Amino acid sequence: MEKLVGLLCIIFGLFLVIFPVFSSAVLSMVIGFTLVCFGMSAMCMSFVFTENRSYAFSSFAIGLISLIFGICFMFFLNALPFLVSLQFYIIGFLMIVYGLLGVIYLDDKKYAILSAISILLGILTVALAVIAASQPVLTAVIIGVFVIVDGVFVLVMGKSEELIQKNE
Repeated sequence: MEKLVGLLCIIFGLFLVIFPVFSSAVLSMVIGFTLVCFGMSAMCMSFVFTENRSYAFSSFAIGLISLIFGICFMFFLNALPFLVSLQFYIIGFLMIVYGLLGVIYLDDKKYAILSAISILLGILTVALAVIAASQPVLTAVIIGVFVIVDGVFVLVMGKSEELIQKNE
């Protein structure tokens, strides 16, 4: 099973690297379709469980948000760079805020220096978010390379695991 997973990862990674625009568009359509289906399902569930109003409202809200994002990913946005950059933005801003809090409130000079480093790393992470959002092709290629490396790792570890089991 590990060999199959490793080969599929390598094939998928090569697909991302060789055809970054097409593969990114296909992934965006798949993610969008999945979100549309989930959104419709969640909205329908809100009408089924009407006795619990808070659950019904939450389910409807989550379904509506999922439906909107799904339609956006299918027709307007490229999901891959959007999600990667969103993740970088969130992490970067959290690092900046955490670093600022450390610089302001921590008295120890060593911790203040570490907090300043956290601020710098947060700024670099936000810069990566801008790059990921503006370069969808680069994002697809980088993800493809990581998937290929992961596939090779799974193939190698699968063989190593077989050798370990034979020697026991």
